[in-house]
Amino acid sequence: MTDQDKDAAAKHRIITHMNADHQDSLIRYLEYYAHLSPFAARNAQLTDITFDSMTIASGNSNIHNVPIKPPMTSWAEARPRVVVMNADAVKGLQRSNVTVKRYKGPRGWTTAVMVVCALTFLAFARPGNFLPGALLYDTLLKYVPGFAKFCWRVQPLVIYPMVALHVYEAIHMERSRLRKHTVRMFSRTWWMWVVSTFVEGAGAFVRFDEVIREEEEKRAKAKH
Repeated sequence: MTDQDKDAAAKHRIITHMNADHQDSLIRYLEYYAHLSPFAARNAQLTDITFDSMTIASGNSNIHNVPIKPPMTSWAEARPRVVVMNADAVKGLQRSNVTVKRYKGPRGWTTAVMVVCALTFLAFARPGNFLPGALLYDTLLKYVPGFAKFCWRVQPLVIYPMVALHVYEAIHMERSRLRKHTVRMFSRTWWMWVVSTFVEGAGAFVRFDEVIREEEEKRAKAKH
């Protein structure tokens, strides 16, 4: 194998490995070194690497050149160099070095909270649900007409504050948890956490923090 072939093989291994296992680092490179937003950097892909730079395509198909300073002198330096660059990006962006790549569904009491919140959203979505002719009324509420009338009256006072609160919680989840732990924006995992937070509220935060603790424990065990 010629030196040129060895270089090509080394580059291919690095590019394949980074795209397959370290997209979170590539996203942070674009956010920190290329000053892209999380939205613009969400689909980062390494397309080329040389001793002095990385070429990364962003989610909007633009190409960005991220310098490697000082330049490497061999491919053996690639791994420690990208690790240092990632650490600098984590610190500069005030992120966590723990990346969340999975969703954890409700368990125990959080299941009950999600069910209650979801049913409340459905019931109070429109005042007509509490009037004769509506499925909810004809199935259940016709037996308690006084309660149905009460729900009809307070429907606006319930649904609008509830929607506003849960929208705020979903936004807070994105900014305080998902972004901090580089959950790729608009990915399946991102949507599951956001929608879950909108529906149930606080329970999603509890489970997300559990995922963080579990990932930290895995890292601690791997060091021993």
